[in-house]
Amino acid sequence: MSKVHNEVLAANAAYAAGFGSLGDLGGPPARKFSILTCMDARLDPAKFAGLREGDAHVIRNAGGRASDDAIRSLVISYKLLGTREWFVIQHTQCGMATFTNEIMSDLLESSLKTASYDATKGWQDAGEGPGSGAGRDIDWLTFSKVEESVVDDVKRIRNHPLVPPEIPVYGYIYEVETGRLVPVDEAMEAGQAG
Repeated sequence: MSKVHNEVLAANAAYAAGFGSLGDLGGPPARKFSILTCMDARLDPAKFAGLREGDAHVIRNAGGRASDDAIRSLVISYKLLGTREWFVIQHTQCGMATFTNEIMSDLLESSLKTASYDATKGWQDAGEGPGSGAGRDIDWLTFSKVEESVVDDVKRIRNHPLVPPEIPVYGYIYEVETGRLVPVDEAMEAGQAG
């Protein structure tokens, strides 16, 4: 087993030892809201949104994008588990703004090894093949401006036929430099409950 694997299991054992009444929590989130955010390790939704176990649903993916799967999760969150408000929270310095679908597909076609990033050269393939062209079949949901991405995703959620008009969809940018949530005005307006 790897060092990381052993550390995770040790941390879990310590957590489980003090689990106490958390096993009695219900499935629906107590505070009745969901957050769609990025998987970036610098973001800790429990801390930046003041969450404890059982408070809210947190849906994470690369970029915090309103993908079909993220919308599926939000609809289940509302329809079956009673959430009443949704937050789309993307962030500054997001890696999704550093490449395009074409760049990602080219890197994967060249090699399946981890690539490296250089601020002046961009993404470089660090390994040798074989690679795969299957990356060309995926929309990687990249973006160039985080504000526009938040607006686009809030609008996509708001206009989805399975999203009821009474659910407000809020759009924010988390500043990795300060820890602040900054509202995106156009997204906030677009996501208002109807």
